[in-house]
Amino acid sequence: MMRLDVPTPWGMRLQDSASPNMEGMHELHDHMMYYLALMLGLVSYMLFMMVKNFKNNTMSYKYLTHGQTLEMVWTMFPAVMLLVMAFPSFMLLYLCDEVLTPAMTIKVMGLQWYWKYEYSDFVSSNGETMEFESYIMPEDMLEEGQLRLLDTDTSIIIPVDTHVRFIVTANDVMHSFAVPSLGMKIDATPGRLNQVSALMQRTGVFYGQCSELCGINHSLMPIKIECMEIDQFIEALNDME
Repeated sequence: MMRLDVPTPWGMRLQDSASPNMEGMHELHDHMMYYLALMLGLVSYMLFMMVKNFKNNTMSYKYLTHGQTLEMVWTMFPAVMLLVMAFPSFMLLYLCDEVLTPAMTIKVMGLQWYWKYEYSDFVSSNGETMEFESYIMPEDMLEEGQLRLLDTDTSIIIPVDTHVRFIVTANDVMHSFAVPSLGMKIDATPGRLNQVSALMQRTGVFYGQCSELCGINHSLMPIKIECMEIDQFIEALNDME
């Protein structure tokens, strides 16, 4: 089965989940769509019946002045429906904000117009913290299988089933670090540190883009994350030194 981890032409659904946060968003989407479809069907049915039987319809009465029962129904029914949708939404919102004890931390800095990453838990052979910059791949340098406007010259590498914390900031203007398959979107604000966590439950390559209008080349600073097994991760780290 093909995984949907990138934007697709005419895509109507969310990208496939690769983290518990995104799984929760999928469930919340399906949960809320059920009640929205229920409300759409009910209101559409009432309007259709009123238009179809506009002379003898039983749903409207133009001389009605004090319909207390009717007013209570059309006030309480939507209120209850909103509460049923709101409680799961708040639960997911606070769960996504939780950052428990992470196994590793990656610092992310947005700049005009590229990303800079720092592996603060790892030190290179010369005793300095491992860091690198990630630029978009120019179209004339793309190889077969690479994606236009999404592939980068250097990727973030992360081991699978590892709790990772991203500390996000910016150097010049506001950016936004967003990877849909991980259910992750957080502002990169100059002078401020924001944090978000991710637990990738399957290997693969996940793409994101800056989601804050940050200047003329806003669309040219994609994000590419490669999730791999732990032994491959260690090997890739050694190659980065």
